[in-house]
Amino acid sequence: MPDLPAPIAHWFAARGWALHPHQAQMLARAGDPAVLLIAPTGGGKTLAGFLPTLADLARAPRAGLHTLYVSPLKALAADIRRNLTGPVAEMGLGVRIEDRTGDTGATQRRRQRADPPHILLTTPESLALLLSYPDAPQIFSSLSRVIVDEVHALAESRRGDQLMLCLARLQALAPGLRRVGLSATVEDPAALARFLAPEGCAVLLADPGPAPDIALLEGCPRAPWAGAGGRHAIPAVLAAVAAHRTTIIFHNTRAQAELFFHDLWLANTDDLPIGIHHGSLSKEARERVEAAMVAGSLRGVVATGSLDLGIDWGDVDLVIQIGAPKNVKRLVQRIGRANHRYNAPSKARLVPANRFEEIECAAALEAVADHDLDGEPRGPGPLDVLCQHILLTACAGPFAADDLFAQARRAGPYADLPRGDFDACLEFCATGGYALRAYDRWRRLMQRDGLWQLRDPRAARDLRMNIGTIVDTDLLKVRLIRGGAPLGEVEEAFAASLTPGDTFLIGGQVVRYEGLRELTVEVSPGRGREPKVAVFSGTKFATSTQLSARILRLLHRPAALPDSARDWVALQAARSQLPVPGRLLVETFPHEGRAYCVIWGFAGRNAMQTLGLLMTRAMDQAGLAPLGFVASDYAVAIWGLEAVTDPAALLDAQGLRDGLEGWLAANAVMKRAFRTVATIAGLIQRNVPGARKSGRQATFSTDILYDTLRRHDPGHLMLRATRDEAMRGLVDFARLEEMLARTAGRIDLMRLETVPPLAAPLLLEAGRVPVEGAGRARLEAEMAARLMAAAGLVS
Repeated sequence: MPDLPAPIAHWFAARGWALHPHQAQMLARAGDPAVLLIAPTGGGKTLAGFLPTLADLARAPRAGLHTLYVSPLKALAADIRRNLTGPVAEMGLGVRIEDRTGDTGATQRRRQRADPPHILLTTPESLALLLSYPDAPQIFSSLSRVIVDEVHALAESRRGDQLMLCLARLQALAPGLRRVGLSATVEDPAALARFLAPEGCAVLLADPGPAPDIALLEGCPRAPWAGAGGRHAIPAVLAAVAAHRTTIIFHNTRAQAELFFHDLWLANTDDLPIGIHHGSLSKEARERVEAAMVAGSLRGVVATGSLDLGIDWGDVDLVIQIGAPKNVKRLVQRIGRANHRYNAPSKARLVPANRFEEIECAAALEAVADHDLDGEPRGPGPLDVLCQHILLTACAGPFAADDLFAQARRAGPYADLPRGDFDACLEFCATGGYALRAYDRWRRLMQRDGLWQLRDPRAARDLRMNIGTIVDTDLLKVRLIRGGAPLGEVEEAFAASLTPGDTFLIGGQVVRYEGLRELTVEVSPGRGREPKVAVFSGTKFATSTQLSARILRLLHRPAALPDSARDWVALQAARSQLPVPGRLLVETFPHEGRAYCVIWGFAGRNAMQTLGLLMTRAMDQAGLAPLGFVASDYAVAIWGLEAVTDPAALLDAQGLRDGLEGWLAANAVMKRAFRTVATIAGLIQRNVPGARKSGRQATFSTDILYDTLRRHDPGHLMLRATRDEAMRGLVDFARLEEMLARTAGRIDLMRLETVPPLAAPLLLEAGRVPVEGAGRARLEAEMAARLMAAAGLVS
């Protein structure tokens, strides 16, 4: 064992424990400027991150903030505090450990600024808020180390971009600061190290441990041809829950989790204690489930991404994934929730929700066995986050533009930030930009004696109220009527669809909609077992590029396919053709009086949805009268009045890009992206003292701003940032271009007389999108002519 201070060494010895090799390595590298530790779930990586801190404080006790721990989840910060406080007390170290999140009371937050603990556990948003106060230099002057947990999860979102800018600021306040990143699932360690510390970061790889025990769940009937709920597997899931101590049942969306939990509970005739946990539930509801998990009193919990990360519940001995995982890295992360112990194999079972997902699950199992993690390459840090950072820096006091630019370039996502982009962000923060500079509300910064500062110091309160990169502009609270308990949140669009008396699901219970009062959805306990209205929606994941490519290859290896899929795939090969890597399969066929065209692109749901939009636009211009389309992760099916005879002309890359530019300009997708960007950058404020804008109000104001900027200032920074956001996420045009590049015009056109086997389930997919155009007008004209003829009338 390395040279540990006596209290820590005695604590290990009393338990008969020894340091794992990677924990000893972390102690030995404690003096390195930056270290990224990649260790398996349950491998003690959190303790490895904190051991140098505890050793330092044991050798030289001192007051002030020593170590900052940053987690993507409030629940994870609270869990770490529970797990760390006990051992520290047993070691007799006298180290104060506290957390600071959105759940921390105002009194405690004020005390922490005046008298910081030795170890502070927080989130990116709470850290950004702390750094926005003028006393930030005093709070962080003694800071020695910062530990970023689950750094891979943060690296995939704007929250990570915001955090890295905050770390660059911390480094300026505490020049000797050492950075530590902790992660279990990393596809590109070198890239993640550059994200954490672009000026140099050591990477430590722990023993990955035993391979997980992962397979399809036994005892399930064949999956249905379409759908995403997994209801067919409920008897098998209940049997698995009964056979294990604690099971986490993961779903990809909150809506699916709510529906599955409801059906699971109705089928739970043995009264097994089962809960539900997701991000739209109230804090109180989530904390009850977390406490029950800690106590070991739950046999199962239905969950979403809210439990993806490293909360340590040792009794969990099985993970079930309902629906295809869409992303191998996410699957590995979820698998790690089971047997959260060093060198104990995790046990997980997959439940395909439909027939095509049986193939996707088989591909995911192969990828896990091959240690083939997926991940899309990171783009540069978004400019809306940088604008927010500039404004929050001004809240703390005057700054020099050159200093802040140099500081931003020391943040991984902004290491290549051009000075022109920084200056454009600064100009936006100071004046609002060319089209808005005449309005006082957007003139927030001014220069005095060469330093930038807030024009009105009172603006700091409003800016702090709007910190963060998570934009939940359309969420409304749900509460039992007459001051009852909070239940969670639903999307505003969903609430707008309700009428009094409608029943819906939240937290696994049926509730009755009573009305909307002050932006709160009031409900009463619902009567009956079945909700009248579908549950609120949730984020839909797109299948990753790597997993899509593996699925495509798997179709040509019949022996590796699940038994239930093998005959189906063979029938497709006999009646049409299988999609081939490097080529694009296009199938045309008549069905129920319509001409269908199915394109197998394997580019993920967002990209295939975008292809459907662009193809129908091009088809309408070509006189093919499209009527609608539906997309999946793998294909898009378009139907209309005329058959597609030359798909190559419609799939021309430049033509699609030109069509995208025209379609995006005034489209709701761009307005939705603008709303997100404008909120993060501070162009609009969701939270204002004494009030909060509804999503409808925010949409109205951002729509006006968007149209104004498009008309009068098309080069405005916010429009640039909006286009980047839409292209990257909502539209995913990069994957569409990747699809066109990999197929390079090589199209296999199959003209068929009947529905091909592989396409049949696609025609049952939910989310059919109607197309307004010449085809719809032609149908209406034909219907009018038939009606008039039946009535004996002529034009």
